[in-house]
Amino acid sequence: MERNRKLKNSELDRKTIEEFKAAKKTPLIVILDNIRSLNNIGSVFRTADAFLIEKICLCGITAVPPHKDIQKTALGATDTVAWEYHKDTLGLVKNLKEQHIKILSIEQAENAVMLNNFTPEAHQKYAIIFGNEVKGVQQEVVSESDTVIEIPQYGSKHSINISVSVGIVIWDLFNKLQN
Repeated sequence: MERNRKLKNSELDRKTIEEFKAAKKTPLIVILDNIRSLNNIGSVFRTADAFLIEKICLCGITAVPPHKDIQKTALGATDTVAWEYHKDTLGLVKNLKEQHIKILSIEQAENAVMLNNFTPEAHQKYAIIFGNEVKGVQQEVVSESDTVIEIPQYGSKHSINISVSVGIVIWDLFNKLQN
């Protein structure tokens, strides 16, 4: 017998679409603020599916499903993860704040809290905003946020690809919210 045999997809015990929709969700809303890359959008859907994220809000120029280039990386996650489109990110943020949802912009900014130092409040729902691949989160949205979270980086580059950033932040917050 092989040591560390890779599992087949049939052995992974994943949820059906119906089971996913009925499952208790992680109290996170992902907001994509003017994302250009359809592959990045699809990757965000797939990560959101993996961690039972409540919803994705696609804003501004961010494309919406169905689109073959989103589907290529989403691999069906657009059928499981709830999503909606909003033309105006700032309007959405103001609406969510009225619903007592805490707004976290993922950005490099003055007074940002490093992700490893951020502790989410128990029983609090959060919306996490990821910005355009070149310009980041719009300044007016950053200014309206309750907290700005920065992913610590130690190399020579100035940023991390958005789909990777989403994975890092969701994984971190998912783990912290489980405790």
